[in-house]
Amino acid sequence: MTFNTFFYFYQMIKEIEAKSLLRKFKRVDSWFVARYGMNLYRGCTHNCAYCDGRAEDYYVEGEFGKDTQVKINAPELLQRELNPATKRKPMEKGFIMIGGGVGDSYCSVDNQYELSRKALKIVSQYNFPVHILTKSVGVTRDIDLLKSIKDKSQVIISFSFSGIDDETCKVFEPGVPLASQRLETIFFLKKQGFSVGAFLMPAIPFVTDSREQLEESIRKLKNAGVDFIIFGGMTLKEGSQQNHFYQVLKSYDSDLISEYKKIYKGDKWGGASYAYYNALNRRFFDIIREYGVPSRIPSDFFSKVIDQNDLVAVILDQMDYILKQNGQKSPYGYAAYSVSQLKEPIMEHKNKLQSLSGVGSFTEKIILEILDTGTSTYYKKLMFT
Repeated sequence: MTFNTFFYFYQMIKEIEAKSLLRKFKRVDSWFVARYGMNLYRGCTHNCAYCDGRAEDYYVEGEFGKDTQVKINAPELLQRELNPATKRKPMEKGFIMIGGGVGDSYCSVDNQYELSRKALKIVSQYNFPVHILTKSVGVTRDIDLLKSIKDKSQVIISFSFSGIDDETCKVFEPGVPLASQRLETIFFLKKQGFSVGAFLMPAIPFVTDSREQLEESIRKLKNAGVDFIIFGGMTLKEGSQQNHFYQVLKSYDSDLISEYKKIYKGDKWGGASYAYYNALNRRFFDIIREYGVPSRIPSDFFSKVIDQNDLVAVILDQMDYILKQNGQKSPYGYAAYSVSQLKEPIMEHKNKLQSLSGVGSFTEKIILEILDTGTSTYYKKLMFT
């Protein structure tokens, strides 16, 4: 790996040559419905106070929130990795996730390097669908390429929020466009015909997680036109992430530190207590049911661009999630895992589905309906009520 280092507006930028770019996920998950992912940058100038990319186990060099590594050979790598002529067997169907992980592909450094735009050109060339997750309104720069991809395949654009209040955003997301600007961008992209969602996560404990704040966030997101809202609480790992967050929190309201210590007690993954997450999730689901917004990406957005095994597994996973968040038991997670582990097409099991672990008679009917129609009546009932 080679690199050049220089400073740009007091940010340290290190240009590196990566050995590979695309990551193939073990399975298409029910959160992002992506088969592949990529990080064009390591590090992120958004500098969100709560970002777990700051934690030591991510091994991001430099000062997180300020310093960035740029994979300057990313376009060349992507061209090679997507080119079917270089493959012994075709790549699997599915979304390519642009963004997330330890860097936002539309962070401020991208204004200079435009790696996101270069990547989208190559993705469009090979007709792959994309899911973009960002906090930046800069994604509108590439609307021409996104329209081209949408015409041939599918595009999902998701915006991340910790809350909807601009003043709070200035404190905890200092390098990010204001929440109001992101809402305006969602409204604009919906008018352009795109599928657009929100990741309302993490909700910041005692800052953006009250019932009133969550309801305001959901109401404004729905009014902006989002097709789904995916929700999650905040993790806070001991070490760099926690130390930095507490420094920011002190400037906001130092009295909250003692409240945090009651719910964050050294969990390896930075998780808060079960009681806190349980109450938080119930609060969110009580509200979102009132507004009728799906809490997962609806199958209409991915049914035609992932293979049948993945489609069945994702829908079952989503059903499992919704039922459990509503305090109900569910067999569907086990069935989803069984389907995801199949080496052959699920159609080969069409007449013996109950031989799969976790698949009973009712689950069998749901799977058969998904195979015939791309969705399930019961699934839609869960998603939209």
